[in-house]
Amino acid sequence: MIHAAELADILNGRVGSLTIAPDGTLRIDDPPPGAIFPGSFNPLHEGHIGLQRAVVVMTGQPVHFELTIRNADKGELSLADIERRVAQFRGRYYVILAAAPLFVQKARLYPGRAFVLGYDTALRLVSPTYYGSYEAMQAAFAAIAAANCRFFVAGRLIDGRFCTLADLNLPIGYEKLFIPIPEHLFRRDISSTELRSREMSDTPNTTNK
Repeated sequence: MIHAAELADILNGRVGSLTIAPDGTLRIDDPPPGAIFPGSFNPLHEGHIGLQRAVVVMTGQPVHFELTIRNADKGELSLADIERRVAQFRGRYYVILAAAPLFVQKARLYPGRAFVLGYDTALRLVSPTYYGSYEAMQAAFAAIAAANCRFFVAGRLIDGRFCTLADLNLPIGYEKLFIPIPEHLFRRDISSTELRSREMSDTPNTTNK
């Protein structure tokens, strides 16, 4: 179980990361070696597992999930939300808790690591508007490159078209930081949003009963 004090330590920066092993043991600022797969995992689904396995096949190295508890767009997760999402990994996978929503922050937290992401996340990552200016984006990628980090990018079906790394305008000078995940290794045409919508539609309505 995660305690409020541990969560506060992460959110206020006293602790960079908290790793929860499959058996529930905790590791402070000691993430296991391997690539990092950040996400909200609401819910954890077979698409996430398939993407993790694809990068394991590509690299021969482990890939660990990171539950980002402070999102750049959506704010902070509650303790109840964190516990619910962490429970999905119990007995199966390591999960790392961290409050670094931006990849330039993650690069400082996990130097030398690769990050695993889907096309939609990569699209935001290489958009100057996400940083406020092209110069700010270039500065962020300079820091990511200095930390010796890189990105594995999976394709995604968008408006009936399967979009891949080749469809992105990568920041000039940093193209080699990005590695495509081949479609034959990974393709899942479903999202967490769609799964949540399905769960809601499948939930019986008990109103007026």
